Amino acid sequence: MNYLSVENLTYHWGDIRLFNDLNFGINEGQKVALVARNGTGKTTLLRILLGQMQADTGRIVYNDSIKVGMLEQNPYFEGNKTVIQQVLGIPSPTTEVIAMYESAIERGDNEAIGNLVERMDALNAWDYEQRIRQILGQLKIHKFDQPISSLSGGQQKRVALAALLISEPDFIILDEPTNHLDLEIIDWLEDYLTRSNVTLLMVTHDRYFLDRVCNTIFELDNQQIYQYEGNYTYFLEKRQQRLESSDAEAAKARNLLRKEQDWMNRQPQARAGKAQYRIDAYYQLKERAAKRQEERNINLQFSHSRLGNKVVDAYEITKAFEGRGTVIENFSYKFARGEKVGIVGNNGSGKSTLLNMLTGYLTPDSGHIDTGDTVVPGYYRQEGIQVDENKTVLEVISDIAENIYIGDKGMNAPAFLRYFLFPNEMHHVRVEKLSGGEKKRLYLLTVLVKNPNFLILDEPTNDLDILTLNVLEDYLVNFGGTVLIVSHDRFFVDKIVDHIFVIEGNGKVQDFPGNYSEWIAYSKLPQKEENADKKTAPKEDKKDIKPRNNDQQRPRKLSFAEQRELAQLESDMPVAEERKAEIEQKLSSGTVSDPTELSNLSKEYEELSAKLDEMETRWLELQI
Repeated sequence: MNYLSVENLTYHWGDIRLFNDLNFGINEGQKVALVARNGTGKTTLLRILLGQMQADTGRIVYNDSIKVGMLEQNPYFEGNKTVIQQVLGIPSPTTEVIAMYESAIERGDNEAIGNLVERMDALNAWDYEQRIRQILGQLKIHKFDQPISSLSGGQQKRVALAALLISEPDFIILDEPTNHLDLEIIDWLEDYLTRSNVTLLMVTHDRYFLDRVCNTIFELDNQQIYQYEGNYTYFLEKRQQRLESSDAEAAKARNLLRKEQDWMNRQPQARAGKAQYRIDAYYQLKERAAKRQEERNINLQFSHSRLGNKVVDAYEITKAFEGRGTVIENFSYKFARGEKVGIVGNNGSGKSTLLNMLTGYLTPDSGHIDTGDTVVPGYYRQEGIQVDENKTVLEVISDIAENIYIGDKGMNAPAFLRYFLFPNEMHHVRVEKLSGGEKKRLYLLTVLVKNPNFLILDEPTNDLDILTLNVLEDYLVNFGGTVLIVSHDRFFVDKIVDHIFVIEGNGKVQDFPGNYSEWIAYSKLPQKEENADKKTAPKEDKKDIKPRNNDQQRPRKLSFAEQRELAQLESDMPVAEERKAEIEQKLSSGTVSDPTELSNLSKEYEELSAKLDEMETRWLELQI
């Protein structure tokens, strides 16, 4: 069944044509992601589809029998509603009694609860109430009577998401649904949408989310929609094929153009005698040949200021807040030159607090921080660009530096902006006119232009398009200074960092020698192993247990490299054991008759046995 049809949709922003004669449709069960560069019209297209903006021309038709829901990138709530009032949406007898019932439970009003139970029974509201509680619980929303106005941006995003899912629309439009959500909730939402039969159209930069949830990709490029029937991985492959095909077509057009150029350059009197259609064809050919399909990458090859051996040393720093308790407790770490560290944890766990202490924006309650004399920090704050919205793009950069150096190359502010794909016609555009992603890119320039050697990035991926993210990732991978990143973008964290600080709550910070995906896989192992040990380990006689001396009780602190080596061993050893058992089974089964195969299996078995002995020995050395 067709849910949405779009025909000949065109929209101009001033003199800029964002898209022209778009034609596409979305059918029941499709989970579609819209992918495009910042500033090309993704959010504008969503708003036109929802009737919030008017297209210049075109036709949009929804199926009359479906219910459409929308999650805004930054939800806005009117009035002074409570959480439960907001998530229940349009008032009805059922939603009103559920709101009263939940409020009575929060107050502990047993008399009211008793009276409302009968009304809940009469309206058959229990299944609906249970669904509400389940979704709110999964999204970690527990205080139903709390005013919406008192919530943080991330909490408001979760309330808006809960309201959307509880209303059970047939077709959901999502604008950056993972922004401001913590990793645990992103995992839950990813699983929920994957299992659900709901039809989706979404804009997201979260590539893991996009790859696992979506089955169709719409790419908005050169004012047109290109459709790919597959997930993000499939899209990357087919998109490259499309670009290569377009490049070949453009090259062919350029060869033809040379001949046509010779002809058009002849004397005017000679040209006048030729057919008009050939003149028209020349200009069409010129337009095709000029089309540049190669990626216009943002080249981020910055040099950085020299960084000495001492970067930032934190000694037992602690920070607590009234009403929240201890957020960071006795945290110590010496940052090394060139290392790249990620910080992960739930919203409100203390990630930004740790960053702010390390950068001097917050003073620890106890402990102290020493910063090296050669450190030049570059702090990209989650709050985004903090400039006068009436200033132009050129004024923002010129206020920081008139002359800028990229490596050994000097340039003025206009040249620097062109270098970062802000063309001349955008230099005098006011900041308020930029798209969200363009503002983020401009803000990134204000950080990098200072030539930092210690980059601190707090949610740098929000609102950036995927192609820009790829370039930023390449820059960070090759960056010679120290990098500290807070991000909910799992792909981004996995690609960049050497290890992560996991903020577990109650002030505890764990240093894990791997990326986010490795942490998730590793964190699921201890509980299983512990449970298995409890079931299989023989009970010991307490009289035979001798207390260890102090040296035995304090295990040697592993270096960063040793921590990584230990984690790798614990990952590789089970794989090797499994392969060894598999070979052993084949050799003992008598089913392998080929002499060459038998020889190869025997050789592999001996090599695996020797390798496992070495791995186990090294594992024991690191454990002691």
